[in-house]
Amino acid sequence: MILHLYFARRFLRSVLIVGFAFTVLMQMFDMVEQLRKFGGEEIPFAEIFELSLLNLPAGIYQILPLIVILGTLAMYLGLARSSELVVTRAAGRSAVMSLIAPVSAAFLLGVFAVAVLNPIVAGTQKRYELLENSYKSGEQSVLSISDEGLWLRQGNSEGQTVIRAAESNLDGTLLRGVTFISFDTDGTPLERVEAQEAGLSAGRWALQNAKVWSLATTDNPERDARSYDTLDLASNLTRQQIRDSFGTPSAIPIWDLPRFITNLKNAGFSPRQHEVWFQMELASPLFLVSMVLIGAAFTMRHTRFGRTGIMVLGAILMGFGLFFIRNFAQVLGESGQIPIGVAAWTPPIAGICLALGLILHLEDG
Repeated sequence: MILHLYFARRFLRSVLIVGFAFTVLMQMFDMVEQLRKFGGEEIPFAEIFELSLLNLPAGIYQILPLIVILGTLAMYLGLARSSELVVTRAAGRSAVMSLIAPVSAAFLLGVFAVAVLNPIVAGTQKRYELLENSYKSGEQSVLSISDEGLWLRQGNSEGQTVIRAAESNLDGTLLRGVTFISFDTDGTPLERVEAQEAGLSAGRWALQNAKVWSLATTDNPERDARSYDTLDLASNLTRQQIRDSFGTPSAIPIWDLPRFITNLKNAGFSPRQHEVWFQMELASPLFLVSMVLIGAAFTMRHTRFGRTGIMVLGAILMGFGLFFIRNFAQVLGESGQIPIGVAAWTPPIAGICLALGLILHLEDG
């Protein structure tokens, strides 16, 4: 147990050192990128720095598997140079047994990242997207999904209009069971419109079977209500604005994703992108385990065998290759080319099996 704790401590220390180095580098690069995007506008430096800090956790979280494999390489190279692995084998511990502690630590790190870091990253990413959209166009998200249906907001200098729909098509441009409520600049309700269906095209909502209640010019809105077979309402919304308002799946905490996916289905939207992200987050602890095994397979040899640089390069290339395959599988899963379970779980399981086979071949074969 003491030996396992020692290896786990060495592994976590190496991962923290590599993670700190990447954090510093990514912060500097992202700061330069934010200055390039917003430096020419009337945005204070403090707010640009805030943007870079908010974007940093998402970047670190995304490359966590690469940090783990580099930390594994650093740990095992240090153990090989100090001959600690030789002593471990001489004491009767096989190479596979010495992997128990790093693998367990990587798995627990993955569980901690999904359960704790994921909601933190989601919060900072959502805040970053809101601020970025606000600085770019002066507008924030126009769409919201809830248990009551789909909510949209449109407006201009003369007032705002809140839109609620029971159902929608995949891009939010065709609404069913829709209600429009208009407000002036002071927040006073002006008009309510209900329609069986509303379609967005060419800067207007085309309503079918609509009924209009005037809330500001009459004492009895129901008495003075008007019905129309077809009715057009002006809109400043576009298809791209509605689609972009969903944000990225990473901006939603993993604890809220199942409910959000259900709401998307009920609203008529396709939740496939969010379902793929959810399954890949659940599989991420196994993916970190595969990275540890890949790093160990190439660097558990003693340095006197030579070719250390080639082995390290092979581990890095294999790790980056598996990381690329995982991202490629995610794209295929989101586009519907392969099942969601295959896209999320096949890369980490294949990486674990491949690395274990290589370890057993090199150590005992």
